[in-house]
Amino acid sequence: MTKVPSVIHWFRLDLRIHDNLALRNAINEAENRKHHLKPIYFLDPDIKDKIGINRLRFLIQSLQDLNSNLKKLNSRLYCIRGNAINYLPKLFEDWQVKFLTCQVDIDPIYVEQDEVIEKIAEEKDIFIVKRVQHTVYDYNNVLKKNNGSVPMTYQKFLSLVQDVPVKECIEITKPISDDCKSKDGDLKKYDVPTLEEFQIDESNLEPLKYPGGETEGVKRLHMYMGRREWVCKFEKPNSSPNSIEPSTTVLSPYISHGCLSAKLFYHKLKEAENGMPHSDPPVSLLGQLMWREFYYTAGAGTKNFDKMVGNPVCTQIPWGKNDEHLKAWAEGKTGYPFVDAIMRQLKQEGWIHHLARHMVACFLTRGDLWISWEEGAKVFEGYLLDYDWSLNAGNWTWLSASAFFYKFFRVYSPIAFGKKTDKEGLYIRKYVPELKKYPTAFIYEPWKAPKSIQTTAGCVVGVDYPKRIVDHDKIHKENCTKMSTAYKLNKERKAMKRPFPID
Repeated sequence: MTKVPSVIHWFRLDLRIHDNLALRNAINEAENRKHHLKPIYFLDPDIKDKIGINRLRFLIQSLQDLNSNLKKLNSRLYCIRGNAINYLPKLFEDWQVKFLTCQVDIDPIYVEQDEVIEKIAEEKDIFIVKRVQHTVYDYNNVLKKNNGSVPMTYQKFLSLVQDVPVKECIEITKPISDDCKSKDGDLKKYDVPTLEEFQIDESNLEPLKYPGGETEGVKRLHMYMGRREWVCKFEKPNSSPNSIEPSTTVLSPYISHGCLSAKLFYHKLKEAENGMPHSDPPVSLLGQLMWREFYYTAGAGTKNFDKMVGNPVCTQIPWGKNDEHLKAWAEGKTGYPFVDAIMRQLKQEGWIHHLARHMVACFLTRGDLWISWEEGAKVFEGYLLDYDWSLNAGNWTWLSASAFFYKFFRVYSPIAFGKKTDKEGLYIRKYVPELKKYPTAFIYEPWKAPKSIQTTAGCVVGVDYPKRIVDHDKIHKENCTKMSTAYKLNKERKAMKRPFPID
């Protein structure tokens, strides 16, 4: 019996049915040619060792939801344990693939992977269609509009896209024909795995605050966009980094995994703002989405964007190395309760407010610990539900004053900053429970509490809670001097066109 050829849609950061042009292309091709449609996703069997449990759980749930939504279209997801370079060539043969669609990805790991796959596909005469569909704008066109250069300021980026129309989103609702539905024998091996397959007992995990998947992402979007007055009045600086419940939408994990289209978010924001007075970028919700677009454009146009050395937009700074301090920061044991509460929330829940990210990133780098932003970016890559290659690198270079932001002398205080929105320290009491009985006067600075108060509160500094690993008042001034020296040296070397030596 002759095998029916197949059309593959390769899901990556587009775990959704709505606004998925590459998937629509695959469906149309399968229908026109009467080929089988094979929607696939590659899941690294070692992924548990590469990302945090919260992010893995979110991904698994997103894949399960995607499979359910594909079944409504008379299809299903083929979840393949392994990497694309090893397995796609075999699938090309076994499934007699003639056509493949996927989204464009700018993460260098996947750019290199795609180059290998495209070469194999060309040898096998397989046609590939790739779509830019993880952003509102095509960053390639934005770069062309700027004469091939990366816009180095947010305002410059906005000027480049202000007149660019954004196409409407189309949802796929029509089921595919039975002719295009694959009739393979053993499909169970392609089922989406459970956490149990990764030897993870879900009952031992923290309660799930943000379930993964397109269904939940779209539901959350509509819930917030229905609050038009809140949307129009939203201003980033007025939201709270240490509120017990999020003061923002927490749509970022859904957008970063592609469960929710950035374009759909854009259009819903425009609808909410239409006819009403509203805040403007950069502080508005639309402004927050545009930050994402800005960093994607910068990431697409900058070599070594996620590194310091070899990154043309990044100031070369001779950061120090201190594994003990890095570990204390990552585990929320710095002795500064506000910093520790943020890092513990991140580890427990996979999400923290963007201003909280500012606080801990500044603390790790130029503010207090003088540790490279690359080390912090690695920790965030593991913990964040909404990890995104370009945003992670862009935000860390910004907060470390390595690129885009150069007022290095503006340092977040690990004491005063949190007090602005949470004088009682309720956030600290939740995420650093050993301090929950401390008087308000000492909740941000427990080392100042008399020994009798520490004993009464059941938490002695240096015994039950760490001593401060640095003295912020002293160290941040020393680091400002180091930053000033690094800036001057960079300027001199650029003038002489000489490379910067990094020890």
